[in-house]
Amino acid sequence: MKAFLRAQLERYAQRLDELDFLLSREDIMKDMTQFLALSREHTDVTATAGRYARYQQRESDLQAAQQMLQDGDDPDMRAMADEEVAHAQAELAQLETELQRMLLPKDPDDARPAFLEIRAGTGGDESALFAADLLRMYTRYAERQGWRTELVSESPSDLGGYKEVVVRLESTSGADGVYGQLKFESGGHRVQRVPATETQGRIHTSACTVAVMPEPDEAQAVKINPADLRIDTYRASGAGGQHINKTDSAVRITHLPTGIVAECQDGRSQHSNKAQALRVLTARIQEKERSERAAKDAALRKGLIGSGDRSDRIRTYNFPQGRWSDHRINLTLYKLNLIMEGDLAEPLQALRHAHEAEQLQALDPGAA
Repeated sequence: MKAFLRAQLERYAQRLDELDFLLSREDIMKDMTQFLALSREHTDVTATAGRYARYQQRESDLQAAQQMLQDGDDPDMRAMADEEVAHAQAELAQLETELQRMLLPKDPDDARPAFLEIRAGTGGDESALFAADLLRMYTRYAERQGWRTELVSESPSDLGGYKEVVVRLESTSGADGVYGQLKFESGGHRVQRVPATETQGRIHTSACTVAVMPEPDEAQAVKINPADLRIDTYRASGAGGQHINKTDSAVRITHLPTGIVAECQDGRSQHSNKAQALRVLTARIQEKERSERAAKDAALRKGLIGSGDRSDRIRTYNFPQGRWSDHRINLTLYKLNLIMEGDLAEPLQALRHAHEAEQLQALDPGAA
């Protein structure tokens, strides 16, 4: 194991001792906010320190087996030592890979629910229909994961697609946060296929933009001055029975300094729609700040995954060839029908591993 990795892991072991001491103090136990924060850190540090302890134990086992090979004359003992050396070396390689991943910087937003926004782009009605296909793809994946899906706002097109649609996705298990799984989906998605409205069988190219934004933590969300907001109410449109047409329950909020707009009409009351629209607005403002920071970072180095800027053309869906391509990691899969049914496990895992590989390279001072 490289010295810089070992040094970081030694600090984890030291930090675990510090956390054990802090969590035993009465004053810490009385401060629930601090106690919960330290407890979460203790869980993470314990997992890493525990794997490092196992690594050290297997290092010791390997050294003992190698010494036995040098000193022993008995054939049976040498065979046992040979076997132990092989097993120890294999486990050490696996443990080192696990520990490297554990040391990667963690995005605190990864565990949070997310707002998924899909907007039709170039291509007119076909683009709006593709937006509906993307929404179906992501909601099918959400069903596979057992996530809760909530429609926030929609702007339907004439042919059954969406000019714009926003949904909220939340994990019901508390594990594997939604944002962490979907954050690399932000960007431009291009489709190549024969539209239903095409009479001569020609292939058209259309595009949609996808934005995945973490739902803000209320304690850490950007503070918005109420004086910077313009709040408009209007009568909701679309499905919903008689009630939806009787009251001005839909809410549109505009953040005047940035021009960012969020609206919600799915709730049955103006109060609930206002609260949801404000959450979406806060997420969009934070995503704008995140994108600006990412753009500055990208100016210094070219990121493997990219900034997530909606202008990035990250993906192509070619229906005649059944081809799905992600241009950031040069991955092409010929299983488009399955992907459109929500089978996103392989693409999302490939994107996550590519990002981890980039992080590992940045983590190692001696990396090329």
